Amino acid sequence: MTRTGARLRPDERIAELVAAARTLLGEVGYERFLPAEVARRCGVSEATVYRYFPTKRELLVRVAEDWFDEVLVALEPGVSQQASTHERLRYVVRYAVEVVRREPTLTRYILNELRPDPGFRGTSIHRLNRRFTGIVTGVLRDGVVRGDLRDDVGVELLRDMVFGAIEHQAWAYLRGEGDFSIDRTTDGITTVIYRGMAADRADEPS
Repeated sequence: MTRTGARLRPDERIAELVAAARTLLGEVGYERFLPAEVARRCGVSEATVYRYFPTKRELLVRVAEDWFDEVLVALEPGVSQQASTHERLRYVVRYAVEVVRREPTLTRYILNELRPDPGFRGTSIHRLNRRFTGIVTGVLRDGVVRGDLRDDVGVELLRDMVFGAIEHQAWAYLRGEGDFSIDRTTDGITTVIYRGMAADRADEPS
């Protein structure tokens, strides 16, 4: 619905623009995303959008930043509520898979447009992504400390295996060319990582 363009505080206007941009991105994809349409939906001029976000890329990066913040806020408390290493690993794997399912356009934008950029390292999105993947690394490292997982393979490599597998399983879905099973993907990745690295006293349920 088109807004009236009522006067808002700068923080309120930014929040309104970002919310509209996120909705539009999900509808049309980043290739056909137009700041002018964001302006129309918010009932303001296109110049107002560019006042806060000088480029389309800056607007979409802000959308991605807010999304990552949501992801982290919801993920971090949930991990601590899982009792065993196996439960914690399955929880973070499933959460990562569900994130892709819920926001395929944003995921594809980050993978295709932001990550290949030579300046990606050091950006806010890179830092947020490291926090996200770092939670998985922490679960794996804690599993080693607990004696549930062996320490003969680096946890960073195991983390990369988790996210690499998720990306490959979801790639057709991200392109709009297929689908994938959240349960099958979650259970497959968890089983391969956990059983492959399990110590003698591992706590996987039967």
